[in-house]
Amino acid sequence: MSVNVLAVGDIAGRSGLDMLSRRLRSIIRLENIRFTVVNGENAAGIGITPAQAREILSAGADVITLGNHTWGRQEICETLDENPYILRPANFAPQVPGRGAGVFETSFGSVLVINLIGRCGMDFGPDNPFFEADRILKSNPAKLVLVDFHAEATSEKTALANYLDGRVSALWGTHTHVQTSDVCVLPRGTGYITDLGMTGPVNSVIGVKTEMSISMFLGNPPRRFEAADGDAKLECAVFELDEESGRCISARALRILD
Repeated sequence: MSVNVLAVGDIAGRSGLDMLSRRLRSIIRLENIRFTVVNGENAAGIGITPAQAREILSAGADVITLGNHTWGRQEICETLDENPYILRPANFAPQVPGRGAGVFETSFGSVLVINLIGRCGMDFGPDNPFFEADRILKSNPAKLVLVDFHAEATSEKTALANYLDGRVSALWGTHTHVQTSDVCVLPRGTGYITDLGMTGPVNSVIGVKTEMSISMFLGNPPRRFEAADGDAKLECAVFELDEESGRCISARALRILD
C-alpha cells in the first residue's frame, strides 16, 4: 500500500494565504493526499501570526513548518510552545520556544516531520543540520519521515538529501521561493526537490512588490518589504510513499495558477 503526502511551498503574504484557502482542499482531493505539510514562515510577509497559523491549518494543512523568519512576529512565540502542529527549525538554539520535530498519528501510522534550517548564506549560526537530523532520527523510529530543509544554498540542500537518502521518506527545500526542476527519487528511496517554490503573488519578486525589490538593488535607502497583490500561484510537490518500507515510490512537482 502507498500513501500520498503533499508539501506546499512558502506562503507569501495575504495573496498566498487566500490562494491556499481557495485551492488546497481541491488539491488534496484530486491528488488523494493523506498528509499535508505547509511552510508558513512568510504568511505575514516576515513571520507568521497565531491567526494566520490557524488559517493555514483550517485550509487543510496537517503541519506548519517555519524558517529564518520564525521570529518575525513575536506574538507567535507562545503559540509555538502550545501548538504541536507548528514546527520551527530544530537546529535553532535550544532555549528558544517551540519544537523542531513532531510525530503525528494518522490512520496509516506514525509520521515524523522534521524542520531544519541551513547554515550557508544565512545571517546567523544555527547548529549543524546534519548532526541534528541524526539526533532526531535516532530517537524517533517512525517509518514515514518528512523533512523541510529551509536553506539558501542548493549545494547544502542536495548534500543533506543525499546524506539522509534511505533514512527519510522525503526531503524538500524551502526558502528561495523559486521552484526547481529536479524533483526525483534518490537512489536509496528518498523523494527530493531542491525547492518547492512559493504560494503567493505571481507578479512579484519572490513575493515582494516588484518596485520595492528593484529599489533595493538600485541602492536606494532600505524600506520594509511589502507583499505583492494580484494573481497568485500555489507551488508544491506530491510524494507517493510505501507505507511498509517508508521509501518514496514517485515524486512530482505541481504549480497551480489562479
